Amino acid sequence: MPRPRTPQPPVRLRAARMLDIDKGELVEPGDLLIEGEHITAVVPTTVPPDTVELDLGDVTLLPGLMDMEVNLLLGGPDHRSPLNPVQDDPAVRTLRAVANARRTLRAGFTTVRNLGLFVQTGGLLLDVALKKAIDLGWIEGPRVVPAGHAITPTGGHLDPTMFQALAPHIMPLTVEEGIANGVDEVRKAVRYQIKHGARVIKVCASNGVMSHTGPAGAQQYSDDELRAIADEAHRAGLKVAAHCMGDRAIRAALDAGIDCVEHGFLAGDETLDLMVEHGTFLVATTYIADGMDVSEAAPELQAKAADVFPRAKATTRRAIERGVRVACGTDAPAIPHGRNARELLALVDRGMTPLAALRAATTVAAELIDADDRGRLEPGLLADVVAVPGDPLTDIGMTEDVRFVMKGGQVYRNETADH
Repeated sequence: MPRPRTPQPPVRLRAARMLDIDKGELVEPGDLLIEGEHITAVVPTTVPPDTVELDLGDVTLLPGLMDMEVNLLLGGPDHRSPLNPVQDDPAVRTLRAVANARRTLRAGFTTVRNLGLFVQTGGLLLDVALKKAIDLGWIEGPRVVPAGHAITPTGGHLDPTMFQALAPHIMPLTVEEGIANGVDEVRKAVRYQIKHGARVIKVCASNGVMSHTGPAGAQQYSDDELRAIADEAHRAGLKVAAHCMGDRAIRAALDAGIDCVEHGFLAGDETLDLMVEHGTFLVATTYIADGMDVSEAAPELQAKAADVFPRAKATTRRAIERGVRVACGTDAPAIPHGRNARELLALVDRGMTPLAALRAATTVAAELIDADDRGRLEPGLLADVVAVPGDPLTDIGMTEDVRFVMKGGQVYRNETADH
């Protein structure tokens, strides 16, 4: 249902426990006062007379979780069809996103970065439209940080004609849709995304596991092109996220000043140390090494995945050990929308503590998107609150069992015993 526009009475959330994400400990009881879209008190001593009390029972309150790499415009129940990128028109793709946004929100993820369309839309930035509809309360979904179209060279990793191996001229694509070659074109592509509402820029700095054109991780953009992309984005106050797997390509991205590496599967130790030195974020998307279904991919892509995925898991372990700033991101629909918490389980499997994994999906993610209004349960911050059973500091698997979701003071899911 759309978010009501009429003023709502204050809400007092009560639960058995809540997580102090900075101290890294559970506080008993969980007790928050919500007024409008914000938390106004923790364990309030007084409340307004018209306050509505919600007693959620034996659950733990957490800050709303965040996924730093999704594509809500792709995936869904029929996501296995390889023709979706060329069969779905913009209207169908937007409706697909509506369903995926709802799944994601109800899974407890109240903020996402939507990292780049790679479909023909005539230059429309569908994720920007999705963000507007969610913000206006027309549809249910997480807060969206949209990238518009991913910037990629002709034949690059997110060139949709590359994924389908289409013949020439069947699916012509434009600079406005992110297909850009040379310094002048990449600058134009970035400017177009920013003009029409992108809030982060996505670039394909290297090949990928599911790329038909060359080995995983091969650098695709030149050093000059990468620097031009970062320069355009940074002058507009936006960060750049780079799909980047190979060690050499990651080094080039770091040299260009790119802010966040997506995947980073084949990074060497020296490169990981440089990421620590530069303060570069890593969105490791490490669960896809366990859970991505490649059974229907071409044989050469299955072979590539069999080689890269074990190495990717080891890289994430080393990144965690070396102190790289790892933020939670799933690359959904590489894993299904709504299963986002599986990334947290995978991060713990790779060596994070449950607390560190929760921070990857809250405070670290908030820092990545420059959002100081969320990620903690504190007065003055957005009332993005989820509830899970048990103690997620000892069993991160509890994050797969979300019982309650509030975003901006509005309840979108309540399956607690008191409901």
